[in-house]
Amino acid sequence: MQRLEELLKKAQELKITITKEILNHLEEYKYEREKMIELFISRGIKDQRVILAMLLVPRHIFIPKNLQHLAYEDKPLPIGFGQTISQPYIIALMTENLELKGDEKVLEVGTGSGYHTAVLSLLSKEVVTIEFISSLSDSAKEKISLLGLNNVRFVVGDGSCGVEFLAPYDRICVSAASPSVPEPLIDQLKDNGIMLIPIGDEEEQILSKIIKVGNGKGYQKQEICPCKFVKLKGKYGFG
Repeated sequence: MQRLEELLKKAQELKITITKEILNHLEEYKYEREKMIELFISRGIKDQRVILAMLLVPRHIFIPKNLQHLAYEDKPLPIGFGQTISQPYIIALMTENLELKGDEKVLEVGTGSGYHTAVLSLLSKEVVTIEFISSLSDSAKEKISLLGLNNVRFVVGDGSCGVEFLAPYDRICVSAASPSVPEPLIDQLKDNGIMLIPIGDEEEQILSKIIKVGNGKGYQKQEICPCKFVKLKGKYGFG
C-alpha cells in the first residue's frame, strides 16, 4: 500500500477526508486490498476517487468474522437475513457511474452491511441510507460510527418508496433488484440527477443508469451490464 504521506496528499487532492479511525485499519489486509484495486483497474475502473475510497474502507469489518478472510475476493458474501454484501467490482462500477464529485446528497436504497454506505460517505457530502431489515441497519450504523463517519443518516423502512421527507437527492443508488424504476425514486431525484438500479426479474437483472431529464418524471436509461442482486422488498419492488 502507498505510504501514509502519499495517501493523505492524494486524498486531499481528490477531496476525500480520511478519518483517524479509518487510518487505524490501513495495515489490515493491505495486500488483499491492493489486489482488489488492481482487479478494478484491469476491468476498466478509472475514477481515482472511487479507487482511493475503496482502498481505504476496510471491507472486512462489514463481514461476519468467519468470512473476513474472503473480504477482498471479488464475489458477494452472505451477511445474514438472506442478504449479501455485493461483489466489490460491482460496487466500484456502480459508484463510478454515480459520477460523484464530493458535494452531492445521496440516497442509498438497501443499506445492507453498510460497506457501500461507507464508500459513498467518503465520496459525497451527505448520505441517506434506508434498509428494510432493522437489525442490518443497526449493525451498519455501528460500523459506520466505528469508522468516524458522521455524514450518514440511517432510516428503516420501505426503500422502494425512497425517503421523501429528506428529498430531493442528487444521486440515488439502489442495491437491490427491482422489476422497474420505482416512481417515488424518480420523484425524489433532482433534475439531471443520476440513479443506479438493477432492473429485471428475480433471477437476473440489468444494471441500469437512470438520468432524470426536464421537469417531472422523464428520464433516460443506459444499460450497463447484466447482474444479479437480492430482490428489492416493498410496494414498488417484489412485495
